[in-house]
Amino acid sequence: MELLLSLAIGILVASGVWLLLRPRTYQVIMGLSLLSYAVNLFIFATGRLYIGGPPVVEKGIEINPANYADPVPQALVLTAIVISFATTALFLVVLLASRGITGTDHVDGREPER
Repeated sequence: MELLLSLAIGILVASGVWLLLRPRTYQVIMGLSLLSYAVNLFIFATGRLYIGGPPVVEKGIEINPANYADPVPQALVLTAIVISFATTALFLVVLLASRGITGTDHVDGREPER
């Protein structure tokens, strides 16, 4: 499970960095989104990957913290997903406005000369 999660995070980071280096604004925005997904998965993994454990600690039973996942990273990731969705929507609106003003979606604001 850890290997699969590590590979997923690595692939998302590599794809995000590759898209960040592209000359079009839409590709840069998608690269930032992929990087934020990778960071969310990394934060989620810090709360321990424990499958099949009870979600709530029962009263009167001896508690072993290793049997429970940490809910704080899960709450942080949920909040980060909502914020990244709103930020991506804002970036797309700015992209459309910039394209309308400049007539191109190149990162520098102009097409390279050939």
